[in-house]
Amino acid sequence: MGFDLRQVVAGILTVTMFVMLGQMIKRDHFDSPQEKLPGEAQDSQVIEKDGLVKLSKSSKGPWIEDVEELKPCWSTVFDQNEIEQSRGYVTFSLTNGPEYHVSQIADAMVVARYLSATLVLPDIRGSKPGDERTFEDIYDVEKFMKSLEGVVKVAKGLPDQISIRDIAAVKVPNRVTDDYIVENVVPVFKSKGNIRLATYFPTANMRKTAQKSSADSVACLGMFGTLELQPEINEVIDSMVERLRTLSRKSNGQFIAVDLRVEVLENKNCHGSGSGAKSCYNAQEIALFLRKVGFDADTTIYLTQSRWDSSLSVLKDIFPRTYTKENIMPKDKKGKFLQSEGSEFEKVIDFYICSRSDVFVPAISGLFYANVAGKRIASGKPQILVPAEIPGTSAHITNYLSPYVAKKNHLVYSCFC
Repeated sequence: MGFDLRQVVAGILTVTMFVMLGQMIKRDHFDSPQEKLPGEAQDSQVIEKDGLVKLSKSSKGPWIEDVEELKPCWSTVFDQNEIEQSRGYVTFSLTNGPEYHVSQIADAMVVARYLSATLVLPDIRGSKPGDERTFEDIYDVEKFMKSLEGVVKVAKGLPDQISIRDIAAVKVPNRVTDDYIVENVVPVFKSKGNIRLATYFPTANMRKTAQKSSADSVACLGMFGTLELQPEINEVIDSMVERLRTLSRKSNGQFIAVDLRVEVLENKNCHGSGSGAKSCYNAQEIALFLRKVGFDADTTIYLTQSRWDSSLSVLKDIFPRTYTKENIMPKDKKGKFLQSEGSEFEKVIDFYICSRSDVFVPAISGLFYANVAGKRIASGKPQILVPAEIPGTSAHITNYLSPYVAKKNHLVYSCFC
């Protein structure tokens, strides 16, 4: 039986990426929400005065109101002449869920534009062998291609005449810079003419930097202006959000989304290496945190855990209105989106429900937290609470506002105004 060389190369890149992600997760942890920058006060009065958050006066409990949606401030004017002459192809795969997809798309766009190459529509590879999907299984292809008009030339596939031997594998770090492209990508591209990218993540944070680059506008567009879900997935998410709001009658239709996945908690070292900083919180710790910042027993909670696990019972004892996907997904959609072999659909559903909830609590640090935070900040939903072990019986909710919001240090603030 013959081997498909394309699949072999893609498989090697995927395995390499998973190893790097595992190493990154082990050393990642939350920024301390109470850590102050030099000369910076960060008590609840200052946060409310600065307009970062405003507590709702019409709701029972410490609910935070939405703010005005931010507007893109990156340049949307690109030179059409720069993309007319394609000099080869850039291929890549999306992996590990939507929190990685946004970064992988952005990096591929930056590289393809710098090289004046054509970007090939990616496939989507899950974390399990054989879990492969087409781009259009999850995302709207036409809207994606339209968003890149005048920026990067896009093709739905490689020409038949291009052999796998003409495609060289190249690893690039997330938030790839022009200097890195010049030193590590350009020589390979000139030699082979076509490349396959694999983005690796040296860090899981999305903090903005002072460094400015000509690629900033392309990266901002890639992360925040290209990916839209295909209609069927949008409809499932809409129905689940509506169901959660119906179940939240006693809290004015508001609900909390908590990224808490038992299998991750079981496999992850929950303390930073040598620092003691926690990188994840279990069900009991989350329950105590939410009660101490003021949420009552009638609060509705959505967990990213797909199916119920006995370890979650302690959370449900304190907050009886706690649900997972199996509780609220329409029955006629479970066969495709919940009971399928792959988990990619489940990750996408979690990502977008967490982006739309009235409060988001990341029980697990990492890119899911960081990129949900970016999407929420851009859409005017700054209600992101970083959990902590609170001494005593109560604390003010704004003391635990995510540093991404309290310090305005998320990359999204470089892209939106």
